Amino acid sequence: MYPRLESDLLQNIHNIWGGELSKYINLVKLSVGTETIESLRAWQSSPMAQTRDGLPRHVTRMWPKRSEELLAGGSIYWIIKGAILCRQKLIRLDEAIGSDGIRRCAIVTDPELIAVAATPKRAFQGWRYLQPNDAPSDLAQARPNDDRLPAEMQAALAAIGIL
Repeated sequence: MYPRLESDLLQNIHNIWGGELSKYINLVKLSVGTETIESLRAWQSSPMAQTRDGLPRHVTRMWPKRSEELLAGGSIYWIIKGAILCRQKLIRLDEAIGSDGIRRCAIVTDPELIAVAATPKRAFQGWRYLQPNDAPSDLAQARPNDDRLPAEMQAALAAIGIL
């Protein structure tokens, strides 16, 4: 494309949608073995799941090619019991060399787990990119005396369009 034509096209898209084009992207990842948001929080508070500076990390085999976009405001959305239930802001990507000498990517996140509207999602291996407009919205903070719905119930309600 010609630079001027591309610039005009982007401006028209901006004008049509009435907002800025997104400059970041998210990840979505299955939280294997996790039963609830609280069990994810418990795992991440263990020394094995933390960086030297005490932040939660998730080590994965593949290094994201779109790392700049991820670190420009992206989050990792966690699938728990068949539904996306929470997210964490991405802080950085660290190199992690395993005991086998293979280079891996440690996805370092903010410790805060932010509950999101339960969204059904099938299991898959690894992680996938998630566009901001496809990401579930954040839920309001729970009140101290509110009971949390079990993850299975959240997934079932989301599957029929109630949550």
